[in-house]
Amino acid sequence: MKNSMNRNVLVYISGKYSGDIDENIKVARKYAIKIWELGYTALTPALNSAHFEIDCNCKYEDYINGDLIMLDRCDIIFMLPGWQESKGANVEIRFAKRKGMKIVFDLEEL
Repeated sequence: MKNSMNRNVLVYISGKYSGDIDENIKVARKYAIKIWELGYTALTPALNSAHFEIDCNCKYEDYINGDLIMLDRCDIIFMLPGWQESKGANVEIRFAKRKGMKIVFDLEEL
């Protein structure tokens, strides 16, 4: 299934972070690994700023703004299961729609 020709395609992984943070990070990581193994390059904000709510003195808006800067540089947005429950993921998918990005809900769509 690996296709190195897809490595230059940057996939943004969007999903729920708050709530059961450890479980949500675990899910994001699992999908990131699968996307890398499919030959794409995955950008996973949940891993990039894991537990920053404890370690970093930033506001929620700082993370959303930073996430949108990263998303703007991506080719595809991949929506994790349960993304609908996330305020941030809803902001991200609206941004992706306005930009005309490919939006993917299942690994088979890649």
